[in-house]
Amino acid sequence: MKLREIAHSRTGDKGNISNISLIAWHPEDYAMLAEQVTAEKVKAWFGDIVQGEVIRYELPELGALNFVMHKALGGGVTRSLALDMHGKGLSSALLDMPI
Repeated sequence: MKLREIAHSRTGDKGNISNISLIAWHPEDYAMLAEQVTAEKVKAWFGDIVQGEVIRYELPELGALNFVMHKALGGGVTRSLALDMHGKGLSSALLDMPI
């Protein structure tokens, strides 16, 4: 299945760092998210887009995982020539990841 079947997400940015929250639609699905969606898998999923470290934070009370991806926005909003300078599309791309 794809992540979007059991979760939704939000994205933020600061400089060249993208921040993606992955939130389970239902509390009972959080354990599967925590088991299946590791920082290593997220970094591998994004391939060359994420040049730096990916750090995962767990928020079990919210049924959410937060991924902070360094060097993920082509230098940041004021330096990138990317169409999606803020990286808002990265949350949708993460939801396409199969688990």
